[in-house]
Amino acid sequence: QVQLVESGGGLVQPGGSLTLSCAASGSIYNFNVMGWYRQAPGKQRELVAIFTSSTSANYADSVKGRFTVSRANAKNTVYLQMSSLKPEDAAVYYCYGALRGISYWGQGTQVTVSS
Repeated sequence: QVQLVESGGGLVQPGGSLTLSCAASGSIYNFNVMGWYRQAPGKQRELVAIFTSSTSANYADSVKGRFTVSRANAKNTVYLQMSSLKPEDAAVYYCYGALRGISYWGQGTQVTVSS
């Protein structure tokens, strides 16, 4: 059974940095797509950053230049490095993976940006 487990969320001040991790239960080589979404209260879940191939990633306009998605294939882990965080970045962040046409989601990790 495929599982995605996020970690690294927490409280950070505006302008601060945070790195999220997503550990997959199997090899991330198998996933066609992997990345991150987020959902703020009262809003729809939205794409943050996603690998569309092993080396190519797409980013939401709102996070370009501030967030970086990366992967450690040997650790079956995908990361989201977030910097210059803004209050509007506060949300539950979800790891996402697509494998053989099936979508998988992590349980989510809360990111709070507040002074």
